[in-house]
Amino acid sequence: MTDQLHRCSWCGTDPLYMEYHDKEWGKITHDDKILFEFLILEAAQAGLSWITILRRRENYKKAFANFDVHKVAAFNNEDMERLMQDAGIIRNRLKIIAAIKNAQLFLETQKEFGSFDKYMYSFMPNGKPINNTSGKTPATSPESDAISKDMKKRGFKFFGSTICYAHMQATGMVNDHVPECSFK
Repeated sequence: MTDQLHRCSWCGTDPLYMEYHDKEWGKITHDDKILFEFLILEAAQAGLSWITILRRRENYKKAFANFDVHKVAAFNNEDMERLMQDAGIIRNRLKIIAAIKNAQLFLETQKEFGSFDKYMYSFMPNGKPINNTSGKTPATSPESDAISKDMKKRGFKFFGSTICYAHMQATGMVNDHVPECSFK
């Protein structure tokens, strides 16, 4: 007799989605490099489906200097034009400008808090991730509302509450796997 895996329904049967669901989504990370990667990816996803960005993730990695925040923060107009010609990413000028500016703000936030992780977790109850056992997957939360509001005040772009909540799910700040999911 074999045990059957149960997954959250949103990942369907797409192998890339299933791998992301099984290995990353809802898994706690405190690594600022990964937090920056998802800041870039989630902001790029605004108004699009996540699978669109997931399929282009390797292209984003190449286009955005392996998600090296220092390198991205130093991107100039020449880099911007290079990115605008890169068919492997979403060529939206406002999103590209935001990615570069967000990298600069990410560094400022790291400097202020010691790490971006410490900043993000300063909004979490008792500084801990949330394990959602309700079986419902919200689009926002009071925490994502507070984080996105503060980030907006700091000048971050393309990081409203819904995108912030998706970032929280991607980096394990909230575990929204349904209770019967094998990866809870």
